[in-house]
Amino acid sequence: METTSWVLTIIILSTLHGICTWKLYVTAGKKAWEAFIPVYNGIKLMEIINRPKWWVLLLFIPVINLLLLPVIWIETLRSFGRKSSTDMWLGVLTFGFYIGYINYTQSTTYEPNRSTKPATKALDTLGSITFAIIVATFVHTYFIQPFVIPTSSLEKTLKIGDFLFVSKFHYGARTPMTTVAAPMVHDTLPIIKTKSYSSWPELPYFRFPALQKIERNDIVVFNWPVDTVAKFRDNSGIKYYKPIDKKSNYVKRCVGIPGDEITIKNSDLYVNGKLAQLPHRAKPQFSYKVAFDGTNTTTTSTLDATLRELECSDGFGVNDTRDTLFIRALTDEGAKALKGITGVKSVEKILAKGTEKSIFPYTKNWNVDNLGPIKIPSQGETVTLNAETVPFYKMIITEYEHHQLQVNGNEIRIDGKPATSYTFNQDYYWMMGDNRHNSEDSRYWGFVPADHIVGKPIFIWMSFDLNNVFQKPFLDRFRPERFFTTVSGDGEPQSYFKYFLFALAGYFVWDYFNKKKKKKEEA
Repeated sequence: METTSWVLTIIILSTLHGICTWKLYVTAGKKAWEAFIPVYNGIKLMEIINRPKWWVLLLFIPVINLLLLPVIWIETLRSFGRKSSTDMWLGVLTFGFYIGYINYTQSTTYEPNRSTKPATKALDTLGSITFAIIVATFVHTYFIQPFVIPTSSLEKTLKIGDFLFVSKFHYGARTPMTTVAAPMVHDTLPIIKTKSYSSWPELPYFRFPALQKIERNDIVVFNWPVDTVAKFRDNSGIKYYKPIDKKSNYVKRCVGIPGDEITIKNSDLYVNGKLAQLPHRAKPQFSYKVAFDGTNTTTTSTLDATLRELECSDGFGVNDTRDTLFIRALTDEGAKALKGITGVKSVEKILAKGTEKSIFPYTKNWNVDNLGPIKIPSQGETVTLNAETVPFYKMIITEYEHHQLQVNGNEIRIDGKPATSYTFNQDYYWMMGDNRHNSEDSRYWGFVPADHIVGKPIFIWMSFDLNNVFQKPFLDRFRPERFFTTVSGDGEPQSYFKYFLFALAGYFVWDYFNKKKKKKEEA
């Protein structure tokens, strides 16, 4: 939705508000025209219903405004003597239009000094829950959002079952683009498994100023650029449009920032011609083939124990002679450890061979372990367009920056006009998982646009083994050594869980004595 369309929507809604309430404004001692002026009418309405003026700001925050509007409708009705349960239900179920009916057909009396306390205990409870959801949604949207790691693409650094706190403000909080959506859920409503949002109306992209830029090797949460709502397709197979902020959330390591050149040679990552230097906590892993003496029980038991110690015991497939093991995710250091086991004949990294047509940009003889060079676009950069370069930038031009692209032989047209070059409107990034042979990442779908960035993982507050459901007792599946550990930083992760428990115990002690003191004062 363009900005002009959004402004037009606000004007239409303000006009509807004025039509439905102007007589009530007059009854409350205001001017009729004050009911029609956008924003100003909201300030005057807060005066009428005896509520803080800053509530008007909440009306411009997507999702939160949907939670607040029913409260305002009920408060408006109560301010003019309509306090019955029937009035309140009609106000909510008619989306506020019942106020318009009262405005034109009923005689009303304004109560300027009415009590703002809920009329019943049920309304008090409902109000408390509503306001708690509003606060939680605000924090969730603009400050900190909880996530859980569902896949092994960043295994060793982030494990399946790690529960994260992701900062929205490090890279600049992004305002929601979907204005009509259920709070505290992403794209799907739980249980009924249907869409949790409406694609219309949609806000233009806007991001608040960032505390820092995305740096090379940062772990980043982002919306999966090529996501489509496959489960919402109809029988014809047509894909539904999905707003950016409702695309699936992914977490990967940013290995390339705008302007970088990415190359992968025999699984080694090069950035700007130099072998990538990953931080200490990064543990790149690859698939390996291990040949060993399967008749030697000492070798097999030592191999099994070492794999468990390395947390890569997910070997897949031992052949009939039981002398070859294929391991999904093994670090180079782990490979060296296996080589040192007596009876292990060889440890060989399994590299992709030939051409994989699923590798971006789908026109090269590349595979997951050998690709590039690929230049990552930056905002304001201009590139030459020809048959060789168009496949790299097709998605950017058409999907991410919303132009029409036509390619007819050697002729290229953008929005109907001949084009030999293109200037990018935003920055792009290259994201990859540390588990290189088990990660769906930029190697498969290309660049991640800046407007798809969600936030920066900063904290693991809990970790629970989502695998081995039947192999481990329930309590043994908790990983307390990972509780309250930072995601980034130097050295090995350190748990701050014990400090949290001390602080929590201190709070309960303080709360106990504080309540005891208040009881004495009241007595």
